[in-house]
Amino acid sequence: MNILILGDIMGPSGRQAINKNLKKIINNYEIDFTIINGENADDDGRGITKSISEEFFHQGVDVITSGNHIWDKQETTEFINHENRLLRPANLPEGSPGNGFGIYETKDKKFKVGVINLMGNVFMRKTNDVFEIAKQIKDKIILKKNVDFIIIDFHGEITSEKMAIGHFFDGAATGVVGTHTHIPTADTRILDKGTGYQTDIGMCGDYNSVIGMNKENSLKKFLKDKKAIKHFPAVGEGTLSGIIIEADEETGLAIKINRLIEGGILIK
Repeated sequence: MNILILGDIMGPSGRQAINKNLKKIINNYEIDFTIINGENADDDGRGITKSISEEFFHQGVDVITSGNHIWDKQETTEFINHENRLLRPANLPEGSPGNGFGIYETKDKKFKVGVINLMGNVFMRKTNDVFEIAKQIKDKIILKKNVDFIIIDFHGEITSEKMAIGHFFDGAATGVVGTHTHIPTADTRILDKGTGYQTDIGMCGDYNSVIGMNKENSLKKFLKDKKAIKHFPAVGEGTLSGIIIEADEETGLAIKINRLIEGGILIK
């Protein structure tokens, strides 16, 4: 079982990279299930729309996760209730639209994949305690009981919180990946009890930028230049950044985990 997980899709550059490369990657690596974080996918790098979601599903995406930008487009609060393949963080306040986790079938109907979307508490928008919510979900989605594989997207700012969640789910999930910082970390590994892990899987977008935003304008903002305007995405060639987890069909745990870098300026 091969599971592809891609980091935050950043603006038009990220979407173009998906449209150009995703189907080829799914075919070349024999991917069975694809998850992407889509919360930055709109033209301004903030939020996601129904049409963009449908575009991703057409390219072969199975589930879209998100984070703190999930409500940046008003329409999302409506269509997320009718599209269970788009997740928002599970620890958002009670009564929030949509779902924070779900169980999905692979395209061949052979396996069930649990996908859990969580958001950190430190330096992020106010949310419910992520570890309390994680404990509750861990009792509901159980590896090799009601699902064959489990992937967690932890959308957070700080490394320690992400690593702690990784260890919390070690042995109880196929993989735990971090998103949000837009820069891939070099700690790709399998934890002690068999869970694949990477602190942050980066972004899919133009890396000749400041975490996906136009670098010239970002510098003006840091330098307090009065000519600076609202941040907007860089639009050069995008890089796809993520991981591929090969999972054991008997245990649901990771056998191999490898970084994926495709296109753009990042070195593979």
